[in-house]
Amino acid sequence: MTEASNHALLRVVELVKHFPITRGIIFQKQVGAVHAVDGVSFEIKKGETLGLVGESGCGKSTTGRTILQLYKPTSGKVYYGEVDLTTLPSEEMRRMRRKMQMIFQDPYASLNPRMTVGEIIGEPLIVHNLAKGSEVQDRVGRLLELVGLNPAYVNRYPHEFSGGQRQRIGVARALALQPELIICDEPISALDVSIQAQVVNLLEDLQDQFGLTYLFIAHDLSMVRHISDRVGVMYLGKIVELASRNDIYANPLHPYTKALLSAVPVADPLIEEKRERIILQGDVPSPVNPPSGCHFRTRCPLAVELCAQKDPEWREITPSHWVACHLV
Repeated sequence: MTEASNHALLRVVELVKHFPITRGIIFQKQVGAVHAVDGVSFEIKKGETLGLVGESGCGKSTTGRTILQLYKPTSGKVYYGEVDLTTLPSEEMRRMRRKMQMIFQDPYASLNPRMTVGEIIGEPLIVHNLAKGSEVQDRVGRLLELVGLNPAYVNRYPHEFSGGQRQRIGVARALALQPELIICDEPISALDVSIQAQVVNLLEDLQDQFGLTYLFIAHDLSMVRHISDRVGVMYLGKIVELASRNDIYANPLHPYTKALLSAVPVADPLIEEKRERIILQGDVPSPVNPPSGCHFRTRCPLAVELCAQKDPEWREITPSHWVACHLV
């Protein structure tokens, strides 16, 4: 994508993930597909945080899971350094997972209620043969301290913790294998607002301490601005704009990005009163049958005939500011 592609820790090239829709009880026949991810390309440099934003159902979480090969991609490539993850046999992919971990969205669903905290955090160490016996307990204790929890909690169960504490346990589990890349799949959306900032600050401190690289998936635009170096905006399976944090908030180019940012409240009432509020008409089209050409055209106030005929090209408008729109 750019001249710096060779230095990227993660490179995603034209990633596609379609989920088949089948009909029939015995002889199942595919009658369609959900276009969850429809040709996504981006890169993340080592030590960087890329924020991925968009409304619910646009394919953000599916992108994260497909990068980690939790879902097998329909087509496209995912390069971790020089290694193409999409071609790796399962055993080699299992070894690669030590370098890549995930923090899941729901801290209530992502922790096994029948396992103690010590077993949950220690499991990756045992599975990957990184520690045995008392060494596992020692490392679990250190990981709990690292995320701001008491090491004495090792024998407690997930139901004994609050949402914020559970998400810290999820962070500790992700850190157990000392990964380079962590995909944060909406890690704060299920938490109280008062706790969200604590978890984000924890993630930033850990990034400084260990040189971590994050793909931060969210729909809270103000939080994404706080934590990210660059931001990608996603709509119906495609990234429509990608730029540095300051650039995308100060100078949004794609009509969807402008509409999205106009919905973010501003603390100053005088600025808020003068600001233009862009309200999009209609609903998001179904990913089963996305519109021809530009996926956003059915709701775009600027759409012309060309938008229905041709998929917009992914172009670099200014240095490191990429947009997919015919009219920019």
